Amino acid sequence: MTVEPSRKLVVGWLYGTKMNIYGDRGNVLAITRRAEWRNIEVEVRDLGFGQSIPPDIDIFFWGGGQDQEQAAVARDMQGEKAEALRNAVEDGAAMLAICGGYQLLGHEYHPHDSDPLPGVGLFDATSVAGPERFIGNVVVNTARWGSLVGFENHSGLTHLGDGVEALGTVEVGRGNNGQDGTEGAVYRNAIGCYLHGALLPKNPVLTDWLIGAGMAHRYGESGVRSLNDDLEHRAHTTAVGRARATR
Repeated sequence: MTVEPSRKLVVGWLYGTKMNIYGDRGNVLAITRRAEWRNIEVEVRDLGFGQSIPPDIDIFFWGGGQDQEQAAVARDMQGEKAEALRNAVEDGAAMLAICGGYQLLGHEYHPHDSDPLPGVGLFDATSVAGPERFIGNVVVNTARWGSLVGFENHSGLTHLGDGVEALGTVEVGRGNNGQDGTEGAVYRNAIGCYLHGALLPKNPVLTDWLIGAGMAHRYGESGVRSLNDDLEHRAHTTAVGRARATR
């Protein structure tokens, strides 16, 4: 087997100790392992309260959290910090944001019985806490990555602005709002969605796309060698089949 020259990716984990529910940390583990299997060193940095956004982050991850954590995070992620995050995405950095992180990438999130929380404004989207909680398996059909499978557990209703690219259309589950059939949002190399589970271990194609985008950000090229993913693809197919069986 040909050994590739050692390369590196830097992953910025936003508020990893506060917004990390329903297996979300598994996404960071999946990026790390699938990069390391390609001889790509991964440095994971926890970017918490009061910490600035470094200019050398290749892939950002932002998980979900409860309303109390979201309120504190929303206050911290304003001003120069929000601007730095938007600029990083404009510069080509990749991002995956789940649930609460996804909501705070929009313009604002309206929790139950409290003032709206300001968002980063990366996505032209707004979210509001609805009267019903959406819980269950989700299958999303996408143009770029095929069928993605995950698990939703949220009461937030997210509505995308005109012209915003959705991650995909919902085949199983409720998605962004349970009304328009969309799930998630995509802008440049940034993805936001409601898919817990964790998402990336169940969907290696999406994991590799994020790694490729991160490599392009650091080195100007996105090619990553293929892995023997027979086991991963069988697991993905099984997870999709089980989700479809529950609808």
